[in-house]
Amino acid sequence: MIQAVMDLDRKTTALKQLQGHMWSSAFAAGRRKAEFFADVVPAVRKRREVQTKVYIYSPTSVEAKKLLFRHSMQGDILELVVGHFDTKIGHKVESESYRKIGDSIGYSTKNVLLLTDVTQEARAAEGAAVHAAVVVRPSTQVKEDSVQSTQNLFKDALYVEIV
Repeated sequence: MIQAVMDLDRKTTALKQLQGHMWSSAFAAGRRKAEFFADVVPAVRKRREVQTKVYIYSPTSVEAKKLLFRHSMQGDILELVVGHFDTKIGHKVESESYRKIGDSIGYSTKNVLLLTDVTQEARAAEGAAVHAAVVVRPSTQVKEDSVQSTQNLFKDALYVEIV
């Protein structure tokens, strides 16, 4: 059953929670370290230096995300992140999820910036009036008719300006 869900690449909450439990012992034993793209940690540090609150939204469970940030190649960087969201708030390709996040953090979605490497997520965020920038990664696929966010393509998260 679990393999079938994994083969379908479903981002189910239960599967992501199981993933977090499995990672826990490996990280605790020091057998694993999380590796982020080279621009991610400097970009997050830059935003924190100017008092910008940074939240992480991914299908990975909150528990698993915290493990990644506690056990990164750059050391424990969990304190750089104010909060975490996972599929309990909704799926990343649904605009309503971004509205819920705005409500949860107490900000209008017009005051939120999403950095993503998935144009469908950028489209959903823009549907909720969230500013979106697509950070191009090796796996990023941008379609010409994609969305407004294709005008906001960046190769490095460090250079995305916050206005």
